[in-house]
Amino acid sequence: MNTEKSLNVIIACGGTGGHLFPGIAVAQQLRKMGHHPVLLISRKEVDAEASSKYGDLEFHSIPAIAKPPTLSLRMPGFLWKLFTTYMGCKKLIRSEKADAVLGMGGFTSLPPCKAAHALGLRSYVHDSNAMPGKSNRLTARWCTKVLVGMQEAVQHFPSSTCEVVGTPVRDEIRNLPTQTEARERLGLPADKPVILVTGGSQGAKNLNSMLIEAAKADPGVHYLVIAGRLDYERVNGLAGGAPNITVLGFCSDMPAAYAAADGVIARSGASTLTELSIIGKATLLVPFPFAADDHQTHNALAFSTRGAAVLIQQADLTTEKVHDFVHNTVLNPAAREAMENAMRALSRPDAAREIAEAVLSE
Repeated sequence: MNTEKSLNVIIACGGTGGHLFPGIAVAQQLRKMGHHPVLLISRKEVDAEASSKYGDLEFHSIPAIAKPPTLSLRMPGFLWKLFTTYMGCKKLIRSEKADAVLGMGGFTSLPPCKAAHALGLRSYVHDSNAMPGKSNRLTARWCTKVLVGMQEAVQHFPSSTCEVVGTPVRDEIRNLPTQTEARERLGLPADKPVILVTGGSQGAKNLNSMLIEAAKADPGVHYLVIAGRLDYERVNGLAGGAPNITVLGFCSDMPAAYAAADGVIARSGASTLTELSIIGKATLLVPFPFAADDHQTHNALAFSTRGAAVLIQQADLTTEKVHDFVHNTVLNPAAREAMENAMRALSRPDAAREIAEAVLSE
């Protein structure tokens, strides 16, 4: 491709925050480089709300496509939606005069990448997990190159050309407020350690319950629990007005939440891990036990085996283990510094640029 002229790049990144926010980061990078990105998102509320913060970017919505079990009665409907979305993507690619298509993962990426291939354009798919999803392994068939966030993923694309590029983060994650400012913005105490608990964009019911129990038994530490919208009322009720617990249904200011925290307890989605590595936070990882192919455990292992996090499976999580992490790692200066340094060592701060250059340079 000739990168001296402004290129039109379609980025399919809808469905979850783990796809959307890295796609936004790549779009921001492409704009800095003088190119024109167009983002394809799903019609889910989470996509609409998150994208509304980025008025300088161009978004189009396409139907969210979640593959049912192969023998499901819903499979014919899925295949029809896949086909109609594929045809719609062909039309959009032509109307936008796209030069390349980048999918950030999931079945939302498959139709535009296949459409680009059918139209003779270069197409790319990015997978941020150590264990790639089935949809990305399928999408890779129609891609010029597969871009992966972790070295562990390469072995799962034996027939594709792969490049390890990391996973991008939004610009605001690189520019956190001070801890004092962040705590003021979120109404958190300035004189207590703060532990951030986040289950990702979908929330985490069992994790929320366990952490509220642990927080109630740890009054000297303040817990900021981002419960997820659907679980907010229940979790806030469990907290019972405890003065050391703040419950949010959704946090629109994650930079402040990260900056306010001394340590983090989280699921191990790849986007979350990427953000934590960039900012260097001591973290307890509790993989979502029902994630496809148990990919969150694979992600967590890539970090815990390098000393960058503590891994505890949800079934093994107890109040005592939470308190051990908080008091013996987060509140232990030497242990905390070692984990934070190990976290930062796994970061790829230039991932958005590396992906943009990979797409532009072919």
